[in-house]
Amino acid sequence: MNSNADIGGTLDHVAVVVRDLDQAIQIYEDLGLEFSPKREIVKEQAVQTVFASIDQQAHLELLTPFGESGPIHKFLETKGEGIHHLCFLVKDVELKTKELKDKGYVLIHDHPVKGANNCLVNFIHPKSTKGVLIEISQKQGASA
Repeated sequence: MNSNADIGGTLDHVAVVVRDLDQAIQIYEDLGLEFSPKREIVKEQAVQTVFASIDQQAHLELLTPFGESGPIHKFLETKGEGIHHLCFLVKDVELKTKELKDKGYVLIHDHPVKGANNCLVNFIHPKSTKGVLIEISQKQGASA
């Protein structure tokens, strides 16, 4: 059996879209999670994020739109609050993007883009993954 650390693909986070970060944080803190005091605005994605550790590896990411445009604003308008995507860490997001395209997957971006927490990211379109939006992510300056 291969170790996820050897091949990449370790679960990094589950992302949930919410209208109000403070109200959502309270819900998950009532369940025992502790959120980072840092809220990050990713201007390129028009989103504000905050993370809580679930265990030693995985996190919960809460997302809310930053402004009146962008994919998270559109998601809220069309689907409402709820689970948005699963994110898996990979060692090389550019290489993984190419590998997935070669296998016939449709990706949202031609090349990785800046994401939260100093990561490069890309997304596999839900039409390629049985309805689930999947993010692949590489921490910049470190391997996954």
